[in-house]
Formats: sequence, C-alpha cells, structure tokens
Amino acid sequence: MKRLEHILKKIFWAIATILVVLVFNFFLFRILPGDPATMNSKDSRLTPNTVKALQTLYGLDKPVINCFESLNPLKFGSCFVNPAETQFYLYLKNLSTGEMGISFYTRKPVADILKTRIINTVILVTPSQIIAMILGIILGIISAWKSHTAIDAGTLVFSLATWSMPSFWFGIMLLIIASKYGAPLGGMTSPGSSFLPLADQIKDVIKHLIVPSITYVIMTGGQYVMIMRSSLLNVLSEDYILTGIAKGLSNSQVLRRHGLKNAMLPMVTMIATNLAFVVAGTIQIETVFSYPGIGSAIYESVSTRDFPVLQGAFLVIAVAVIFANFFADLTYSFLDPRVSVD
Repeated sequence: MKRLEHILKKIFWAIATILVVLVFNFFLFRILPGDPATMNSKDSRLTPNTVKALQTLYGLDKPVINCFESLNPLKFGSCFVNPAETQFYLYLKNLSTGEMGISFYTRKPVADILKTRIINTVILVTPSQIIAMILGIILGIISAWKSHTAIDAGTLVFSLATWSMPSFWFGIMLLIIASKYGAPLGGMTSPGSSFLPLADQIKDVIKHLIVPSITYVIMTGGQYVMIMRSSLLNVLSEDYILTGIAKGLSNSQVLRRHGLKNAMLPMVTMIATNLAFVVAGTIQIETVFSYPGIGSAIYESVSTRDFPVLQGAFLVIAVAVIFANFFADLTYSFLDPRVSVD
C-alpha cells in the first residue's frame, strides 16, 4: 500500500511538473524580443500587407492572453474572456494534436524537424551512452576495489581530467587527430551516399559516428567512474561487508552479493538522468562535428532566432528529463524499499 501511494504521488508530481513546463515554455519565448514579422519588416521590399500576412501565418496577430491587453488589475477577469482568440489557447490546442508550430527559418513544421533530429541524436548517443556506462561502472569497481594503489590513482586522474575537460575542445583535438587518418570529420553521411546499397549506407553512417562517439564516451565515462568508485567505497566500509569477509566469503562473493547492489543506488539517478540526454543530445559535440541532431538544431535556432524550434526542443527535453527522473524514482524505490516507506 505504501509503495502504491509512493508511485501515485510520483505520477502526480510528474504531471504537475509537465504542466508548469508547458506554461513556462510558452511565456519564455513570448517575452523575448523579435518575431519573423518585426525582424523582416525592416526589409524595404516588404509591404505592410506582407508583414500582416506573416503575423497571421504565425498567429502573432492574436494577443498572448487577453489580460495583456490592459494593465488594469480590476480587469483581470478579461483573461478568461474569449480564450480561443489567444496565442496561449492555440499553443495548447496545437500541442494536444502533436503540432508545435512552423519554423520561422525553414518554414517547415517544427514537429517534423525535431522528429528527424531526435532520431539522429538517438543513433549517436544511445550506443555511446551504453558503452560509457558499462566502461565507467567497470572502471569504478576496479578503482574502488584497488583503492590507494597505482591503478586507483591512474583511474582517478584520467576520470577527473576527462570529466572536467571542455567537450568542444576535446572534440576539436580528436578532429585534428582523425584528419590525419582520413576519418570523416563532420556530418552524418557522405555526399551521394543515398545512392549506394543499404549495406554501404550503414557503413558510411558508422564511419561518421566513430569520432563523435569516442568523444562522447570519454567525456561521459569519467563521471560514471567517479560516482561508482565513491559509492562502492562507502559500501565497502560498512560493517556487514566486514562480517561477510570474516565468515570466509571470497572477495568476488562479497562484492557481488553485498557490495554492488547497494553501491548501484546512487548510480540509478545518474543513469536515468543521462539517458534523458539520449533525447536532449549534446549541443557542443553535435556542433563541433556538424552532426544533424537535436543539439545542433538548438544551436542553429539560437543563431537564427527561430523561436518555435527552440520552444519545441526545450519542451521535448524537459519532458524527457521529467520522465527519466520519474522512472529513476520508481527504480530506486524497488531497489531500496525504505524510499517508498518514507
């Protein structure tokens, strides 16, 4: 019963957070200066009728919400008059049908742009995240088990260096090295690769993924090593570990039966949060390697002030992080029943 209440409470707060994000995401980009009509109105070739047509196309001819029409607090009730004539209503209505508006820059539906970019990011980040997670956990276990040795010191230095290193700088260094060996230096495919057989197309994509994937694995793996090492060291100092050793259990039995399960608890939150970045992507890495993912889409949208794409991307990322944390809380409660009792 306690566990069910815990799950329902987490579901409620996840939904409430999404609703807050929806509202915040809408108003954040409405308070920023500039829209396609006003930005282009300085062009002498645009007539007033054309500017009005652009405003109508993007729904900018409607008020944000009706109470913005007057600053008189006595007229606050006007906020709820004719809500269908406001941008906020159209925003919620379009989201309910999966529409996120039209890009100011490309004139394409935002949902179509983000769908393609998210798929590209998932192709890059998913295998990289899995490899970084496995290597980080293994190195963290070895470092903790061999603490205060040369192996532990070397692992710590490497992990701290990679964790603190700017990803864009490290990506540029790998680009310089990869250029000497003829590796692809940017993009996701080579020009004309779409005319090749399917097997050759897959090989071409894999070649383009090698360098950015190595960058992502090295930059992300360090944090897994540090968290796993710290967590396992805390567990290994507990009394029940010493009791297990005193009973004659081998090192592998102590580590497998008593150490890893408890040491993995802090890792659950980090793994779930990082898995959310499978959707979010990495802006710096994708920008350095000109990779057409959602991270580079955010960078390009900032450069062109394409607010609809930014709004849609931020919403997708926020929802992904909320769901990742939700599943992390559920997993944590199953691994540690004390969480659902509190």
